Amino acid sequence: MRHFDYARPTSLAEAVRTLRSLGEGARPLGGGTDLLVQVKEGHLRPAALVSLAGIAELDGVGLAGDGSLRVGARATMQEVADHAAVRERFSALADGAAVVGSYQTRNAATIGGNVCNAAPSADTSPPLVALSARAQIAGVGGEREIAVEELWSGPGRTTLEPGEIVTAFVVPTPPPGSGSHYERHTPRKVMDIAVVGVSTQLTIDGGVVAAARIALGAVAPTVIRAVRAERSLIGRAVSGEVAAEAGRIAASEATPIDDVRGTVAFRRYLVEKMTSASVLRSAERALG
Repeated sequence: MRHFDYARPTSLAEAVRTLRSLGEGARPLGGGTDLLVQVKEGHLRPAALVSLAGIAELDGVGLAGDGSLRVGARATMQEVADHAAVRERFSALADGAAVVGSYQTRNAATIGGNVCNAAPSADTSPPLVALSARAQIAGVGGEREIAVEELWSGPGRTTLEPGEIVTAFVVPTPPPGSGSHYERHTPRKVMDIAVVGVSTQLTIDGGVVAAARIALGAVAPTVIRAVRAERSLIGRAVSGEVAAEAGRIAASEATPIDDVRGTVAFRRYLVEKMTSASVLRSAERALG
């Protein structure tokens, strides 16, 4: 483990000031399940770690008066996966949180860390994109809010300014007749990262798709939406044929790379089949 300075502010305002004063070499520390491993293995060499433990503004999972979901950045994966409202109304997010690491990891890993690591393979990022989530951000200049997909600029890179902290994710309540789903492919069942991750959300009205969002993970520099595949679903009743067509289109929108975990062709095949299956699963949830 390399030397680094450590700070533990007691309020959000102090945390923002501390990060800003320490400069670009400082990193916020949530659960540490990824960050500390990267530091130990030498992949990251931060000058300072700023603990976010005990900052109440970053905690909690719950529904607002308008039915939207607020997930604090320090909420653990297990909190998200176990929350009754998340499982019932925002199923894709529960799906994603439930497959991160092991049970021990999920009790420490935070959703803020999972998303802000900016890994294209992160399991909660595609569900948040599919669910139209927005990130609430605090900085020295005040607060702002952006769509989650605007948070990443590339692998391991975010659009956050120095000193800014993601405080929460806000997910709008889905319209009636909506269903969502997330699935991933991994070589191992647990303790692995996604070779491909696919999340979908459908709203079905009058027997046909009124709205659709499809988010793809691990097949581009950041999580992306398969916009043409989404459009192919609008105004149509979901069937095996319609879902398969959406899968083929989504595969053409992916831009995967060859690496030790899978070839371009294999990842495109997975996108096609997994998108088709996820569309059918979201439709099933929307209808029942």
